[in-house]
Amino acid sequence: MSAGRKDKRPFNSNPRGGPSKFQRKPPMNKPKEVVLQPHPRFKGVFLSRGKEETLATKNLTPGLSVYGEKRILAGPDDAKVEYRAWNPFRSKLAAGILGGLENIHIVPGAKVLYLGAASGTSVSHVSDLVGPEGVVYAVEFSHRSGRDLLSLAKKRPNIVPIIEDARLPQRYRMLVPIVDVIFADVAQPDQARIVGLNAKYFLKEKGGVVISIKANCIDSVKAPAEVFANEVNILRKLEIKPKEQATLEPYERDHAIVVGIYRDSK
Repeated sequence: MSAGRKDKRPFNSNPRGGPSKFQRKPPMNKPKEVVLQPHPRFKGVFLSRGKEETLATKNLTPGLSVYGEKRILAGPDDAKVEYRAWNPFRSKLAAGILGGLENIHIVPGAKVLYLGAASGTSVSHVSDLVGPEGVVYAVEFSHRSGRDLLSLAKKRPNIVPIIEDARLPQRYRMLVPIVDVIFADVAQPDQARIVGLNAKYFLKEKGGVVISIKANCIDSVKAPAEVFANEVNILRKLEIKPKEQATLEPYERDHAIVVGIYRDSK
């Protein structure tokens, strides 16, 4: 070999032989053992206290992650239970809980209509929350996200995927019974109207409404606080009585969650 010639090797090869670091399989997402305690306000939600407060839900499908989230083992050695870390940067509902909401109306055994289900990241935690006795009717308009949602529903029998436009609830009225709660994350200028229309079709009297509001999707000129106030007024006109509101910062910018009760005469 000439002095000027470099020793060329195939990319990713190891000069000592054997697999290179690039070729090794990534480590499996094994569950970590931690101490969890029930959340003081929300049934089915758990807290892991360490450097930061972490939310978790009991995994309906032990051994499986949905979006690469950490799996957590807790409990006595002879009765370990698997939980899933609930990332508030990936779920508006988790961000709302950490933002100080007092009631999300989603409890074990509940029937939930979820508008704007996307690929099912947050839906999967609602599925954990309601458990095997509850049902999540997950509505998503995008066929691309809908494929992921359908795949998720095959592994989680309490999810009913509905690939439809939430503006047209009459198209899925045969699939959805009267529900206990509507959660909405549709990010549309008329989202309050969409929620009100679905409530009229499917929500029981005094049922819960939880709506995530993205200010610049409704009005990119007005201040977020003004947008939120306007949406609250629209909800009132739709017979949804607002009970509380929480900002989603630092997890989401210019977002808020409003929680209300449908047709509450009190």
